[in-house]
Amino acid sequence: MPQIPEPRTLRELRASGHIHRTVKAEIRENLLARLRAGEPRFPGIVGFDDTVLPHLERALLAGHDLVLLGERGQGKTRLIRTVTGLLDEWTPVVDGCEINDHPYEPSCVRCRRLAGETGEELPISWKHRDERYGEKLATPDTSVGDLIGDIDPIKIAEGRTLGDPETVHYGLVPRSNRGVFSVNELPDLAERIQVSLLNVLEERDIQVRGYNLRLPLDILLIASANPEDYTNRGRIITPLKDRFGAEIRTHYPLSIEAELTLIRQEAALDQVGADLPDHLVEVIARFTRLVRESTAVDARSGVSARFSIAAAETAAASAVRRAALTGEEHAVTRVADLPGIVHTLRGKVEFEVSEEGRETEVLAHLLRRAVAETFRGTLGGADLNALLERFSEGVQVESGPMIPAAELLRRIGPVPGLAKIMSRLGIGDESPGHAAAALEFALEGLYLLRRLSKDEVDGTAVYRT
Repeated sequence: MPQIPEPRTLRELRASGHIHRTVKAEIRENLLARLRAGEPRFPGIVGFDDTVLPHLERALLAGHDLVLLGERGQGKTRLIRTVTGLLDEWTPVVDGCEINDHPYEPSCVRCRRLAGETGEELPISWKHRDERYGEKLATPDTSVGDLIGDIDPIKIAEGRTLGDPETVHYGLVPRSNRGVFSVNELPDLAERIQVSLLNVLEERDIQVRGYNLRLPLDILLIASANPEDYTNRGRIITPLKDRFGAEIRTHYPLSIEAELTLIRQEAALDQVGADLPDHLVEVIARFTRLVRESTAVDARSGVSARFSIAAAETAAASAVRRAALTGEEHAVTRVADLPGIVHTLRGKVEFEVSEEGRETEVLAHLLRRAVAETFRGTLGGADLNALLERFSEGVQVESGPMIPAAELLRRIGPVPGLAKIMSRLGIGDESPGHAAAALEFALEGLYLLRRLSKDEVDGTAVYRT
C-alpha cells in the first residue's frame, strides 16, 4: 500500500496546502491530466477504445451521473470499477466519520459537533481511492434503508431520543459519500425504491423517515441496466431516467483481435495449469462470435464474455486432467479437449424456443465451424501433403482426450515439415505436447475440409483416408 499522507489534524492539513475538490472535479482534472499525458484511463478494458470510452470520458468531463446499457457480460461492472482509478490516490476525512465528511466542510451532526469542540485540532484520517467505491446489486427485496438509511434501534436503546439525527443508521449511498456509487441492474429495483434516488441525483441530499436532516452528498452515481429491461419493459421510472446526465451503450468485442485479447487477459490459465496454444484461443473466440450471431440463440439475452473465458478454462482443464491420468509431464490443450466445452457451457446460452432439444447439436456444429474457419486462416495455404501421405499408406490414427501426446505422435509417425506447421500456428515450443497439438489441429482441419475421414465413438476419433 502506498504511503499515507502525514497530516493528522485540521491545522496540519491546512498547512500542507491541501485543496478541497468535489468528487466530480477530482475525476475531471485527473482524467484531463491522463488524456494530456497519453496515459491509460481505464486499464483492463478491452474493445471499447473507439466506441464506449469516448462517450464515458465526455460524460465524466461534463460531471454527469450516467447509465451504462448493455447485455450481460459486456464488462459494465468492470468498467464502472475502473472509474475509481481517476480519483485522487488519498483523500482526508474526519476521523471516525461514517459518511466520509471532508475536514473543511463537515456535514453530519457528529462531525459538526466534534469540529466545534476541537477546532483546528480536529482529527483526520485518510482514505485510499479503492475505499471510496460502493456498489449494490439491485434486487426486488432492496429497501430504502439499504440504500439511504433507517432508524438504528440499538442507538435508541442506548438512551438517545427518537428525534436525534444521530440515531440514523446510514445506508450504502451516504456511506459512499465523496466517492463513486454503482447500482447494478437498476431496472430490477422496485419503482418505489427508485424514488429514493431522486434527491440523490438532483438535490444531492438524502431524507430519512421524516427527520429534519439534510446531508449534502458529494457522489458520482453510475447505474447499469440491460437495454431490454430499460427500453421495453420501462422499469426505470421516468423522473429517474431524466436525472441521469448520460446514457451509454456497451457492446461485445467487435473484432476477433479484441475477443482474443479478452480471453488471454481474463482466463485464469495459470491457475488451471495448462498451456492453451494461440490457434485454440482463436477457435474459442470464433466459436463465441458464431454463437452470438446464431439465429438459434436468443439475441436479446446475449452471450456473455464469461462464455469464452469459461470455455478457455474448461479446455485447459481437460488437458490438465489428461496429464494427471496418463502421466504427461506438461499439459498442453489440443483439439480433442474442445468438445467437452459444449456440454459444460450449454447452460450459459439462452436458445430460441424453436431450438428446444437441439442445444447440444447447435453448439457442436458451431464449434466445428469455428475450427474450420481458424484452420483456413492459419493452415489453409500450408503444404500438408506430407501429412496426407501418411494416410495414403493405409494408416489410421486414433486420437481423443485421453491419449497422451507422445502416443499420438507415435501413431502419426514422422511428418516432414512439422516445424513449418508449428511455425504457422505460432508455436515456438517444440515439446511433444505442442507438436501433438499442432498435428491434431491439422488432422481436424483436413477432416472438416473433407480431405480426410473421421469416425467418432465415445469421444475417440479415428482419422483415415
